[in-house]
Amino acid sequence: MIGGVGARAETPEESAPAPAAPVVLVLGDSLSAGYGVPLAQGWVSLLQQRIRDAGLPQRVVNASISGETTAGGLTRLPKLLREYAPAVVIIELGANDGLRGFAPARIERALVQLAEAAQAAGSRVLLVGVRLPPNYGAAYAERFQRVFPDVAERVGAALVPRLLDGVAEDRAQMQPDGLHPLASAQPRLLDNVWGALLPLLRETAAPGAGPSSAP
Repeated sequence: MIGGVGARAETPEESAPAPAAPVVLVLGDSLSAGYGVPLAQGWVSLLQQRIRDAGLPQRVVNASISGETTAGGLTRLPKLLREYAPAVVIIELGANDGLRGFAPARIERALVQLAEAAQAAGSRVLLVGVRLPPNYGAAYAERFQRVFPDVAERVGAALVPRLLDGVAEDRAQMQPDGLHPLASAQPRLLDNVWGALLPLLRETAAPGAGPSSAP
């Protein structure tokens, strides 16, 4: 008898490989790459631990790069979607476009393209907004800020209006450049994201869950 005395056939459950954890892909700039803080203390690293603490199965992949623009995100996203097939894509881009004075309409078009590409790949999308420093002028800053809710409404994405809400206003929580938060402020950034992200995590907790399989 093959397998020797006492051998028993595996059941389908025992022989099948364990399903891969659904992926949360973070496509961001320095605010999500953890510029100026230890990597383990950045809000994206803290997100993985909070997901575990919540008893959820997702695995976080941080594809953020300091200095990234929406154009750079558009170049990199297709490969990331193919490689990771993420259940959720968090798009935290646009700040560097704004700091370079790009037209808000241009930024909006790029964010729509990013969101729609992720949705076409079966991912849920969370769009994360930011606010520019006041020296960019009230009119431009206001129009820039409106880009994020406008895009979220247009494509049906979840929205975090301001990643740095409650942080950017307090210089004691910011690095000397005035643009990047300290390590001590990273848990607040995660709190700002968590409320909008949690429903998407619950919807995609089953491996392979996507828009077509949502209840």
